[in-house]
Amino acid sequence: MLGMLGGAGVAGALSACGNSLTTADNSGDGRRSIKVGLVIPQAGVYTALGIDMKRGWDLWLERHGGKFGDYTVTTVTADEGETPQTGVPAVQKLLQSDQVDVLVGIVSSATALGVKDMVSAAKKLLIVSNAGAGSITGPGRSPYIWRTSFTNAQVAGAMGRYLSTTDIKTAYAIAPDYAAGAEAIEGFTKEFTRGGGTVVGQDKPPFGKTQDYQPYLSRIQASRAQATFCFFGGAESVAFVKQYAQFGLSAKIPIYASGFLTEGGVLAAQGDAALGVKSALHYTSELDNRANNEFRNAYQARYDAVPNCYAVATWDAAAVLHRALKSPIALDGDSLVTALSSLGPIEDSPRGAWSFDGQSPQQEFYLRTVERHGSSLVNAVTGQLGRFGQST
Repeated sequence: MLGMLGGAGVAGALSACGNSLTTADNSGDGRRSIKVGLVIPQAGVYTALGIDMKRGWDLWLERHGGKFGDYTVTTVTADEGETPQTGVPAVQKLLQSDQVDVLVGIVSSATALGVKDMVSAAKKLLIVSNAGAGSITGPGRSPYIWRTSFTNAQVAGAMGRYLSTTDIKTAYAIAPDYAAGAEAIEGFTKEFTRGGGTVVGQDKPPFGKTQDYQPYLSRIQASRAQATFCFFGGAESVAFVKQYAQFGLSAKIPIYASGFLTEGGVLAAQGDAALGVKSALHYTSELDNRANNEFRNAYQARYDAVPNCYAVATWDAAAVLHRALKSPIALDGDSLVTALSSLGPIEDSPRGAWSFDGQSPQQEFYLRTVERHGSSLVNAVTGQLGRFGQST
């Protein structure tokens, strides 16, 4: 990816600006300030996630006086778009032209991986608040890239482990044919088979191109599996859930999924077809803890919408930066990484207490069941699945 952008020339330029702001007092008039580049989709298929992420970020700042510790925060928002072809140049501009101190956001794993060398060369901190590829914070990771979200295998593995403890011993796995789908199937299969279950078949429909799932539903039905595990999001999750119900499979072979299947605005679009779907995720708006009750009420009052995991992960990115900057420090990447490394448990998150496992969250996962509460569909909490980390 650096080759596409000028290779060593870009890396050299970024390295030169890597320590442009190295003192806590950087305003020139005695005030401390920090400039953050918020990288989110503002157009295209992932726009809804970008809106959720920005809402979480903005709400945290509104409720904390626009500051991290004693540092006044300036946010520069950049459009990630849909692919690395737009996301990587957006990050490059934030680092070179806008001279940001920290980067936050990124939906696409391909973009996060595409900027790895660039961020490392600049020695700037990047906190990923969505992209779920395990390798972002796995072996060979950059010390400057952390995440406050999840890994694809972590979420699916939580469901696989749970399902292996039930009377269900056979499952069919289906996910789109791209990296995240493959990681989800692998994570689910590892934990389900470890507990004695058997995956009797799997499918990977073309990502972003499949509209008719009937051939796949026919194979699920013929497999005689006791359950279906799936990983879908966005428009694909709506189409799959609706067609699954129309095909008559919901009552015969129940769906167990990574929580993105019914997270956010897709749940209303799925309607009653989603009733009874069980999923695993580290957050639901229905969590009953003090931090989430306050967060949910504030979010609904501010945006007239129900919060979701995308908003929470970006809210928590702001929260950990606040903790890291409680004491005056230099704003270079090495100083910020040292500060993050010393953080203990984050005990006041809407998702519940969590902590960094290396550079990725170790967090509680919840069994969620779609139920109708009044006029709304919700992901009700129907069980706790245990804590899972990066390596789980």
